[in-house]
Amino acid sequence: MNGADVLRFVDALHRDRNIDKSIVIEALEQAVLSAAKKHYGEDFEVTVAIDQATGKPTVLCDGKDIEPDMLGEILGRISSQTAKQVLMQRIREAERDSIFDEYEDLKGQLVTGTITRFEGGSALVTLSKIDGFLPKSEQIPGESHRIGERIRAVVIEVRKAGSRVKIILSRTHPDLVLELFKTEIPEVAEGIIEVRSLAREAGYRSKVAVSCSDTKIDCVGACVGVRGARIKNIVDELAGERIDIVRWNDSLQVLVPNAMQPSEVEDVILCPMLGRVIVLVREDQLSLAIGKRGQNVRLASKLVGWDIEVMTRDELNEQLEKSVAAFSQVPHITEELAESLVSQGFFSFYDLSVIEPDQLQEMSGCTPEQIEEVVAYADIESDKQEIEDNRRKAELKLQREIDARAASAPAKAEAPHIGDVPLAEDASPTEAEASAVTEDVVAESSAAAESVSPVAETEQLTSAEPEHPAQVVE
Repeated sequence: MNGADVLRFVDALHRDRNIDKSIVIEALEQAVLSAAKKHYGEDFEVTVAIDQATGKPTVLCDGKDIEPDMLGEILGRISSQTAKQVLMQRIREAERDSIFDEYEDLKGQLVTGTITRFEGGSALVTLSKIDGFLPKSEQIPGESHRIGERIRAVVIEVRKAGSRVKIILSRTHPDLVLELFKTEIPEVAEGIIEVRSLAREAGYRSKVAVSCSDTKIDCVGACVGVRGARIKNIVDELAGERIDIVRWNDSLQVLVPNAMQPSEVEDVILCPMLGRVIVLVREDQLSLAIGKRGQNVRLASKLVGWDIEVMTRDELNEQLEKSVAAFSQVPHITEELAESLVSQGFFSFYDLSVIEPDQLQEMSGCTPEQIEEVVAYADIESDKQEIEDNRRKAELKLQREIDARAASAPAKAEAPHIGDVPLAEDASPTEAEASAVTEDVVAESSAAAESVSPVAETEQLTSAEPEHPAQVVE
């Protein structure tokens, strides 16, 4: 067991597998120790030490030094196999820990790999030293991949699984957009332009708020690039996902209209007690502000960190009148207090039921007992409103089912006959079928309503937030 050979072995493992030299030497010590104990038995006290500078091993058995030249004879073939197994096991563990530490530092960062195979929709991606796992849920909706394709993704999770390291990749995480901005836009990578906030619905749309420390640089224009060259590369990498770049501002009065683009905002009303922002738009801008299935207002809400409620000025005035009138009926709440609550953004009984008692007591000057009575009354009215909203939803669903079945029934120009007896002229098959459908659905709804106890219904309803006249993004 030559010291020079030991050092060459240690250097080779350190260079090829990125394992620290001290760990390799420790593994060698453990291997030699296990082999020596197998040779001498457990009754002898054996210690092994290897000099990291010279590679010279020192083996003591019951305090007596064993010459290095005798180690080969003492260990023998069987003992050397044991030493080899211990050494390889320790090296595999060290290599696993090294890979884990390396990719743990890469969490949230961009990596590039090649797809080697698919397993039930999930993709196995070969990285530089290990394979990564791209689940189906972390792939961009509508995007398809093929074997041999090079893709870019971010590392979202690294964990040890036995003797291996499992790396989970994602192409839907918002960090992917951030990392692509750093890759394609030098000013972002250098820190001149800072991405202050980012909201994303993968495969559909993202909103990015940026700011710049240099007032001479247009941060939005720099991100877009000449003729959109920079942003085009990012959009292509994200399978055509739309990206809105807005200018960040510390004032919500400025930031919210920027985040609501491309719609035009008339006014912004802040409700700090509820963490809500009321955005007023014109009637012709309402659908644009909300977006398809509420996407625009939902992303804007995530971008600014506040709930955003979009409505027109007429809807706001109508809501103010209704809320003041409703709150005035609550015990111990005067009309002035009702107006004060509404001015803070409390529009529904649900808003009133979740208010902090200390805040309500400070605003109203009521006693704690009176505050409890107000909150209890608001809870009851909130439940009633929830039941009414559910009833309206059921009626709307019923009407849609009736219309769908009526539209699917074949239209006939002449009144049909059953045997020799004609049907009445004013009772067409479509009307008769629609009446039958109505009776069936109403009967089912009534039976379902009777089977639910009032207590169970109340518990179910109190777990959900009642709808507001305008859409609120959570």
